[in-house]
Amino acid sequence: MSTKNFPQLSLGHLASIMAAICWSAGNVIVAGTDLPGLQIAFWRLLLGGVLYSTVYFLTGQRMSLKKLRLVALPGILLGLELAVFFTALRNTTVANATMIGALQTIVLLAVASRRFQESVTRWLIGASLIATGGVALVILGASNELAWSPRGDFLAFAAMILFSVYFIVVKNVRGEVDTFTLQSMAMLVASVTVFPIVAVEVGTVAIPFPSWEEWVILLILLLVPGTGHSLMNWAHLHIPLSFAGMMLLSIPVLSSIGAWLFLNEHVTVVQAAGMVIVIATLILVAKREAEIAVAIRD
Repeated sequence: MSTKNFPQLSLGHLASIMAAICWSAGNVIVAGTDLPGLQIAFWRLLLGGVLYSTVYFLTGQRMSLKKLRLVALPGILLGLELAVFFTALRNTTVANATMIGALQTIVLLAVASRRFQESVTRWLIGASLIATGGVALVILGASNELAWSPRGDFLAFAAMILFSVYFIVVKNVRGEVDTFTLQSMAMLVASVTVFPIVAVEVGTVAIPFPSWEEWVILLILLLVPGTGHSLMNWAHLHIPLSFAGMMLLSIPVLSSIGAWLFLNEHVTVVQAAGMVIVIATLILVAKREAEIAVAIRD
């Protein structure tokens, strides 16, 4: 496709797309390990917090009280979201939890319009509804487990709200704190937030130490979906919240494709149809966003 027909996306747009790809790959990696979900969340956050913070201090940077106040809330929200979502997965079906999570895009569009005065047109709302419908086909096409679990579905809804608030809070603070500081400190805060929840789950504060093989998986998770967080945190300063929210709808699709390629999971005709709908819609959204960006520059 020519540049004229598809104007070049900015680095911020590309970073948000790459973040969605990284998060999708992370889902596939998690599916390939036997380490319990909450323990994956805790050890990955702790590993990331320690490594990032070590580099942070070795490069001569220091944490001020103002910066700590700015990153504390994103870190707490990130830790709570992971804990609540993994708990939801133990109380409801994956299909239900993922479907409810897809509603985040609708929430972010509403906030983008009211809180950040972004132009959320009827076209964009329609595109989000079509893409959400495609996500539903991808998820439900893989499962015949349609069950009503009030507690589990409520937890999944709470996780969706927490992640939405996390997105909004990060966008609010990005103008006052750099990406590396945010990433380093938020991970440490999130690991401290998740620790008591994991301790309750395993029944002891002596949380089982991962094996060497599991540490390799955790490091890969830090490098792949962890990098996704860095990319999206950086992108927040350069793109509309509405665009970032739309890109999240690609995660179930890309995760399903990854599971098909690397985990030998079956893809049904219904899923394939949903994938086409989502990807085609998001390509149109990206094309339109690029055209708007070019018009603004000109």
